[in-house]
Amino acid sequence: MNDCIFCKIINGEIPSNKVYEDELVYAFYDIAPAAPVHILIIPKEHFSGMNEASPAHQALLGHILLTAQKLAKDLGFAEDGYRIINNCGENAGQTVFHLHFHLLAGDQFDRLV
Repeated sequence: MNDCIFCKIINGEIPSNKVYEDELVYAFYDIAPAAPVHILIIPKEHFSGMNEASPAHQALLGHILLTAQKLAKDLGFAEDGYRIINNCGENAGQTVFHLHFHLLAGDQFDRLV
């Protein structure tokens, strides 16, 4: 998508602080962190969110979650705990309509949600 900020980040048109990249996903630090560690994990394939995901995306979605696990281990916060969050739709707080997951760590999360 020509106007998608995440597509522009993936394509190198907008700079980012990259943490990880492979053939399927790109991960980078959020510019407005909600926790001491706040990483966004995005698929290179553009689709707006979970409502557009299909059974064809099953392997990609699993890959995203395993990438979050890998980053948590590699960056040293797996044992202390972390959150993986996906906001689906405007009422859930989604502001960029390219599927993405937030990986948060480095703080005590007191609430369940």
